[in-house]
Amino acid sequence: MQEREGLIRIDGKKTSATIKDEIAAEVVLLKKNNKKVPHLAAILVGNDGASQTYVGAKVKACEKVGFGSTLVRLEETVSEEALLNEVEKINDNPDIDGLIVQLPLPDHISVEKVTAKIKPEKDVDGFTPANVGRMTLGWPAYIAATPYGIVELLKRYEIETSGKHCVVIGRSHIVGSPMSILMARNAYPGNCTVTITHSRTQNLKEIAQSADILIVAIGKEGFVTGDMVKEGAVVIDVGIHRIPDASKKNGFRLVGDVNFQEAAAKASAITPVPGGVGPMTIASLLYNTLLAAKGEVYQ
Repeated sequence: MQEREGLIRIDGKKTSATIKDEIAAEVVLLKKNNKKVPHLAAILVGNDGASQTYVGAKVKACEKVGFGSTLVRLEETVSEEALLNEVEKINDNPDIDGLIVQLPLPDHISVEKVTAKIKPEKDVDGFTPANVGRMTLGWPAYIAATPYGIVELLKRYEIETSGKHCVVIGRSHIVGSPMSILMARNAYPGNCTVTITHSRTQNLKEIAQSADILIVAIGKEGFVTGDMVKEGAVVIDVGIHRIPDASKKNGFRLVGDVNFQEAAAKASAITPVPGGVGPMTIASLLYNTLLAAKGEVYQ
């Protein structure tokens, strides 16, 4: 299918680079004024390849913008109590502004217990009950990286949201649920009428067809097809999947939760995969860490 004429490709890679440059410039000013330089700590449990890659990228990003960083590596067999003690140590360290615990964790460790243990003031992932609650109430909060990244893309591409119908497909605590709250809030981007849907939603196709803004985070490759997209809709694809492709040197390619070619034939704006929402997550994490260092959320 041919792409819609005038289609806007929402470039997360370019936008995230701009945000990192802005953060780096602010760090230069902080140093110049003898103020605290942001410091992010990450805890990595086990040897999962993807987790190591993600954490490594976060550490490199810290270096690039001038942040300090600490990486705590723990064995896969570490006890829950020992991990909680490591979290507590970082909570009590005044030199560290932000803390992330890379997921997934081994089965014998409760993600809920570990998340609840992180001091809300240092929860730059935005996952603690305190930050989720503050976001829901519209109070200053650290917003989870992917939802924050999407909001920032909508803002920087000047996508009109007020009065629009936003349909969110997916209800995870990390993306779908917070997105629905953010898009309904009395702010920009926001002021949408929001419908949150999921795998058990009846008439999902018809609901998706009514969306002015369609945010897809259901974790299923190519789930949204062209016949589910309204003419002129804005499509935000959060999914990322690796599929075999013999034509590629590495033998695979990345696709999203949306059939890009079909959706691009009808959308007015769309995020590509890769290069759309994905690159924004680390930029969002860095921004939250900057806020933490400046003490601008919890005062």
